[in-house]
Amino acid sequence: MGLEIERKFLLKNSDWEKLIDQQTSIKQGYLNSDIERTVRVRTTDKVALITIKGKTENTTRQEFEYEIPFKDADSLLKLCETPLIEKTRFIVKYQDRVWEIDKFKGDNEGLVIAEIELTKEDEEVILPSWIGEEVSHDARFYNSTLITNPFKNWKKNKTPANTG
Repeated sequence: MGLEIERKFLLKNSDWEKLIDQQTSIKQGYLNSDIERTVRVRTTDKVALITIKGKTENTTRQEFEYEIPFKDADSLLKLCETPLIEKTRFIVKYQDRVWEIDKFKGDNEGLVIAEIELTKEDEEVILPSWIGEEVSHDARFYNSTLITNPFKNWKKNKTPANTG
């Protein structure tokens, strides 16, 4: 069984941009975005994947991910709930850790989220100065939620600052 242990954060500023190691474009859709489980199809510049994730408990959930042919991914994306999620993922290395920073496009333009994967829930993480509020437990920031409640619809006065 695969497990994903992940924490998510908003960003205080754009200082992380000086540390970008690589970037890739991502398009993803959800065949199922139920809170108990999600089934996601994703294409990047290099690979197409189908991913099944279980319900998040604390910061951990079951995750099963498999590479699939691009042709199949393109067909599956047409079956997905809309809108699709489009974003650019930046890989940033900080103190021997890999951070994934997603800058969203389309209906989620303006949203920038930093993620770090852990090997255990209580693993100590030294947060860079550009990391802001943790949003790991806020369902609004789940990609599967962003298709039904995109960032553009959030009330600005109730949205945490996000200047990344």
